[in-house]
Amino acid sequence: MGAVDPAFVVGYLAEVETLAEEVMAGRQQIVDLDQKRNQNREALRALSKEPDSSGQVMVCFGDMFVQLPKPKTKDMLQRDQELLDEEIAKLREELKVKVNRLLEAQGKPELKGYDLKPLNAEEMWFLRKVVDG
Repeated sequence: MGAVDPAFVVGYLAEVETLAEEVMAGRQQIVDLDQKRNQNREALRALSKEPDSSGQVMVCFGDMFVQLPKPKTKDMLQRDQELLDEEIAKLREELKVKVNRLLEAQGKPELKGYDLKPLNAEEMWFLRKVVDG
């Protein structure tokens, strides 16, 4: 066995560390967005429990409170939920790529079953039709 070049080892370790940091940062972003999504869900639930649907509600934006009409607040929270869902889905897809690059850099095989996607409604209908006969 020959001697390994120290510069190569340092470069390799730096690359692996950078990829690992990207994976951890992506995971943390997902956690943060998921916490915000849960807070929005709680707010929507609280708004739906109140019997008066035309009143005003206090909404916190950063460090200030604003009084808004309840229907407008609900719409705003629902749009925010949709945007958060899209962003989380995008980050999860990017995370899969980052994890695979990290595993490749470490010389490990790709994760099996990591790219699975759920069946849509049409595919489920055909599957049930085939299974039921």
